[in-house]
Amino acid sequence: MRLRRLRDDQWDRIRDALPGRKGSVGVTAEDNRRFVDAVLYRYRTGMPWRDLPADLGCWNNTHRRFSRWAKLGVWRGILAVLAEDADNEYDMIDSTVVRAHQHSAGARKADGDQAIGRSRGGLSTKIHTLVDALGNPLGIVLTGGEAHDLEGADALLPGMAADELLADKAYDADKRVIDRLKAAGKTAVIPLKSNRKNPRPYDKARYEARHLIENFYCWIKQFRAIAVIGAKPWAR
Repeated sequence: MRLRRLRDDQWDRIRDALPGRKGSVGVTAEDNRRFVDAVLYRYRTGMPWRDLPADLGCWNNTHRRFSRWAKLGVWRGILAVLAEDADNEYDMIDSTVVRAHQHSAGARKADGDQAIGRSRGGLSTKIHTLVDALGNPLGIVLTGGEAHDLEGADALLPGMAADELLADKAYDADKRVIDRLKAAGKTAVIPLKSNRKNPRPYDKARYEARHLIENFYCWIKQFRAIAVIGAKPWAR
């Protein structure tokens, strides 16, 4: 039962960013660490919430609390805390598509957009991610699977701290990426599309490091509830 449970050093990094901790305003949570462990376990295995092992808490209360934290932005806050010591020698951006599970694809969207669209592979979600020079995530945006990669760039690049951006040819767009970076004094390390009319140089040796964002996607898709997305309150 140690699958994807937090180590002590990992817990120490996020514990003070969580609501319900001792000494914070409001009601003290029953057990924040057990709750986070339960969420990690469920996402790693991909099991339905109601199949959560009893020693990780009541499945219904855990799911309700998970959704509440998503609406309050707690999960995004945790990502921001973990990104405080990012290695911003350069940043990388890319996207990956994951299939939407049948139980999420047909549900009524009572609470707005669920980031599900129809792409070549059917109903799917696209995960856009900005990572640092170590391949650790700095920002994540979800769109429907049919969305262009540049939609992720529009959302993620304004907050980029690094002076260089590594990306593949999908981001070779003057107005939305290249010119925006240049205006901010940043460098685009992006190969040229075959139909580009105005060639520009880029650092081919530096570009070889872009595999690190691919490594990140390989790792995150080991979490089966992400590889096949169901309901996504964490995306709000």
